[in-house]
Amino acid sequence: MLREHDIRVETASGTGDLASRLSASPGVLLLTHEALTPAVLATVAAHLGNQQAWSEMPIIVLLDRGSPDTRIKAELSHAWPKTRQMFYKRPVMTVELVSGVQAALLARLRQRDVRDHISREIELRRELNHRVKNILASVASIFEMTRRGATSLEGFAEDFRGRLGALDKVHSAVFHADGEVVSISEVADLTFDPYRHGGLDRIVTRGPAVLLSREAGTTLALCLHELATNAIKYGALSQPGGQVTFEWSVTAYEPRELCMTWTESGGPPVKEPGRAGYGTRYLKAALKGMLGQNPDIIFDREGLRCRACGALSRVGGNP
Repeated sequence: MLREHDIRVETASGTGDLASRLSASPGVLLLTHEALTPAVLATVAAHLGNQQAWSEMPIIVLLDRGSPDTRIKAELSHAWPKTRQMFYKRPVMTVELVSGVQAALLARLRQRDVRDHISREIELRRELNHRVKNILASVASIFEMTRRGATSLEGFAEDFRGRLGALDKVHSAVFHADGEVVSISEVADLTFDPYRHGGLDRIVTRGPAVLLSREAGTTLALCLHELATNAIKYGALSQPGGQVTFEWSVTAYEPRELCMTWTESGGPPVKEPGRAGYGTRYLKAALKGMLGQNPDIIFDREGLRCRACGALSRVGGNP
C-alpha cells in the first residue's frame, strides 16, 4: 500500500535485523501490535535511548479490532517514553494510513533540518571562537609592535589607531566578500585610501589579480600601513612632489612566485640608519613569514625600496 504511493518501505525480519535497520535512523517505524514481543520492545527501547537530542522517531502501531488498546498504549508509553506514537485500527483506509505516514515523514524531515541547523550553529560557534582568538592575538601583537617603537604617548596612540584600522579594514573586506580570501588590490586600496586626499593619488598601485588568505591579507595590510606611515613621516610622502609605487607580479612558470615591490621617489635624500628600527625588523619578519623568504629593504638615496618574493602557494586562494 505504501510503496504504491512512492513511500520507500523496508521490512525487518527478527530482532537482529530490526536493530540493524533502526541504526540507519528510519523516518518512521511501523509495527502491528502482534509484533510487539518483549524482544522487539527492548530492541526499539535501546535504539530510542541512544537517539540524539534532536531525534524523535515517529512510531505507528496497527491495532487489531479486538486488541486491548488501553493496555497496549500503556505498555508502550512505559517502554518507549517521550516518543511520538500513533495508532490505527485495522483494516485501515489507504488514504488514512498514507496521510499519517507522510505527515510523520514530514515531521521527521523537520527534525533533521533542526539537526543540521544545530550542527551549523556549533560549527559557527567554533569558527567564531577561532576567529576571535586570532583577532585578539593580532591586536596583542600590534600593541607590542607599537609600544616598542613609541617615543611618546600621543605617537603611540596615533600609530596604534592606524594599525588597528588597517586590521579592521582587511577583516571587513574578507567578511563582505563572503569568503576566506581578499585580493591584493583590495588590501592596497583599503590601506591607502586615508592617504588619498582631494583626488590626488600619490600612491600608485598595479598588478594582476592575486588572492590572499585572511592571514596573508592581514599581514600585507599591516606591512603596507607601516611603509606608508614611514613614507609620510620621513620618506617620499613627506614632501609635495613625492610619490610611492606599489606593484606586484606573478611568474608564468612553475613553481609560480609572487613578487611585491614598494618604491619611493621624489622625497628627501634617504640615508641608511645606523641600526634597524623596530618597523624595519617587523617588515622583515612579517614578509618572511608570509612568503618564506627574506625581503630586500634598500635605503637608496633616491628613495626607499622594498622587494619581497615567495611561493604563490603560501598566500592561499589562487588556482
